[in-house]
Amino acid sequence: MGTNGARPVRMQWWLLLGLSAGLLLVATATITTSVYEVPVLLAYMAASAQCAALPLVLLRPHPATVLQFAGVAMFSWSDTDTDGIWPLPVPVLVVLVLHIGLIGARCPWKEAVATWWASAFFCIVLVVADPLGRGLDHAEASLIIYATNSVLVLFGAILWSQRAAVHRELVSARRDVLLEQTQRALVEERGRIARELHDVVAHSMSVIHMQATSAAYRLPGLDPEARAEFSRIAADTRTTLREMRRLLAVLREETAGPELHPVPDLGGLGDLAASARRGGIPVDVEVTGDLPSSALPDAVGLAAYRIVQESLSNVVRHAPGAATRVKVAASGTELLVEVVNGRPTGPARPIEEPQHPGHGLIGMRERARLAGGTMWTGPHSHGGYRVVARFPLPADSPAQRLPDVDQ
Repeated sequence: MGTNGARPVRMQWWLLLGLSAGLLLVATATITTSVYEVPVLLAYMAASAQCAALPLVLLRPHPATVLQFAGVAMFSWSDTDTDGIWPLPVPVLVVLVLHIGLIGARCPWKEAVATWWASAFFCIVLVVADPLGRGLDHAEASLIIYATNSVLVLFGAILWSQRAAVHRELVSARRDVLLEQTQRALVEERGRIARELHDVVAHSMSVIHMQATSAAYRLPGLDPEARAEFSRIAADTRTTLREMRRLLAVLREETAGPELHPVPDLGGLGDLAASARRGGIPVDVEVTGDLPSSALPDAVGLAAYRIVQESLSNVVRHAPGAATRVKVAASGTELLVEVVNGRPTGPARPIEEPQHPGHGLIGMRERARLAGGTMWTGPHSHGGYRVVARFPLPADSPAQRLPDVDQ
């Protein structure tokens, strides 16, 4: 009965058992001295040993059981009037049964059953080795009462302990499944981002290839060295495109068809707002600063578009009818994207639940990170929910950095 199988102990268990042990100490010593005429000093010594063993079970089950048996032996071998209930007076029997129950709740069931057998054998030894020569006839009732009650308490404690262990295992399994789902969602989102970035880069590389190939026809009078340079650029571009297609074949699911539609960017904000309005969400779009789509890096424009798209989808799902404001602001060094919704007019569901975290938020954060930006999400101070994303832009504009948004 070592501590290898013992579980961590909460502070309330120490407080509860400490208080209970103190009350039982007073009650056991008082009853045994007044009812069974045990000497006061012996009664308090034996009661102290028995009651101190109860909280000690939480830390050292084996020494606690030895201490418990010592207290029982002092009571049992005392020259007292215990007619009909020897070798276990009622208060002594109660404390011993509680000790067996604690062992069943704290230790593996095999150790708990072994402890019960040890206690039963110990009680028989007390009767056989009684220095006053009292026989088994005097102990029969006491031993039967102890055996029946302690068995019931022991198996009740074991069942309670096993139920708690099963609950802990279920909680751990749910945590593992949740972590696996989160990781899988992250991997899937990275795959989607990679495919979209492939389309962005492939478009740019195709333009470069076309320009390099047609340079000899568009620019008359090129010297042979320049023609050779353009030919090398076109050849390198073709090689890069082939490598990208091979990589895309690895990332794309086998059942997924080719995506031939244009890569979205912030030029599609109007369509997103219109779609959300059809879903019953009043959306106000505010665009400030010089924001031509061509001035944004393709990866930033795509990430910003997807963040707005997912944010509006979350409003439709989790805050039906909530008034929503989409703000996009650009300076020479930074792009700010902010989506704020108010209180829903219909039944709402939290967007972030501890048991079921939204995979959409994971994807938005991953998109912001891969595009070199940062994102913050959380409840709004006036109710509703808020999403703020910032992306760095090439420093080719004299405009000043946007002021920080209060988070």
